[in-house]
Amino acid sequence: MEKKPFVTLEQLKEIEKTYPTPFHIYDEKGFMENARKVSEAFSWNKGFREYFAVKAEPNPFIIKKLKEAGCGVDCSSYTELMIADKLGFRNDEIMFSSNETPAGEFKYCNDLGGIINLDDITMIDYMEAECGIPETVSCRYNPGGVFEVCNGIMDNPGDAKYGMTPEQIVEAFKILKAKGVKNFGIHAFLASNTVTNEYYPMLARTIFELAVKLEKETGADIKFINLSGGVGIPYRPDQEPNDIMAIGEGVRKVYEEILKPEGMDDIAIYTEMGRFMMGPYGALVTKAVHEKHIYKEYIGVDACAVNLMRPAMYGAYHHITVMGKEDQPKDHVYDVVGSLCENNDKFAVDRELPKIDMGDFIYIHDTGAHGFSMGYNYNGRLRSAELLLKEDGSVEMIRRAETPADYFATFDFSDIMK
Repeated sequence: MEKKPFVTLEQLKEIEKTYPTPFHIYDEKGFMENARKVSEAFSWNKGFREYFAVKAEPNPFIIKKLKEAGCGVDCSSYTELMIADKLGFRNDEIMFSSNETPAGEFKYCNDLGGIINLDDITMIDYMEAECGIPETVSCRYNPGGVFEVCNGIMDNPGDAKYGMTPEQIVEAFKILKAKGVKNFGIHAFLASNTVTNEYYPMLARTIFELAVKLEKETGADIKFINLSGGVGIPYRPDQEPNDIMAIGEGVRKVYEEILKPEGMDDIAIYTEMGRFMMGPYGALVTKAVHEKHIYKEYIGVDACAVNLMRPAMYGAYHHITVMGKEDQPKDHVYDVVGSLCENNDKFAVDRELPKIDMGDFIYIHDTGAHGFSMGYNYNGRLRSAELLLKEDGSVEMIRRAETPADYFATFDFSDIMK
């Protein structure tokens, strides 16, 4: 099986005349259609909102487009709140889910009217000292143990640093209610990058049952349940993609089964699907610039882990298309590598690909989420430009490539680099 790029070789040749490789490019038509489909899948819930996870792709040009599609923002830091602020997000359009939260961040969120999602019971006093007690507060839940669906273990919440235990969240609701909170939310994230339609409905069952318990034991008025992220994408071409319509319907059935009989069918459902929203609609485009023949066959490209960290950090698979050679036999085995002084700077290991010649465009799929955003500057390497392939076929630069001046900007207090 083969993944299909959303740009052609001819388009890349034209783009390169203005924007040299490497660069990340995003498919506006693809991600906007996907955003509309997510809304449709949960349209049965009148309060539904997708809060796009800013950390997945913190580019204001893209987030502005998603705002047009009705999305809110899920922020986790001061600078992500700044993006939300500049783009005009306010009040319940902002969800702030942070942990080990630095000073000033709760206050900034509260000043914007955003919803604070508390990661831990000990953060109640911290929040109160910083910004008082808001009328609406959400709490993050961690049931512990291992989370499984029918096709096996998905993740191990018991090892995660996030969220409150079942006992703690009950106590947190009681404390917050006594302090004057009027509207409550529940949030949970139990597994990452799940490629199964069963994850969200099973997560929903866990949280819906908790919501019933919390309302009975604390008298709290629960206004929303945030299923967070975790809905994944098929990085490998042989994986079956998630069906968001089936996922939405699965959540609806559990909602009708658990919440409706308790008279709790006015609760809004929220999601925070950064990877599902953007992952397939971004690509890292690079070129083959070197080859090496020692104990293995290596192709060196002009991108490196600075541009896409996931393969180096997680051993993550990203599919590769050698542009213009899609129909040629994959009769060569390469490690496709970058220039960092780290042996894990590899986009592919022992990958079967067509013969690669110097100058070939290498298209690395599914970098639209947690691709550019995880970039860094090791070895003094600079992060690339980001481009938007617009619905009319034109290309717009939405972030310029870094320059050495950017790299040295934090020495501007001194003459040492002048």
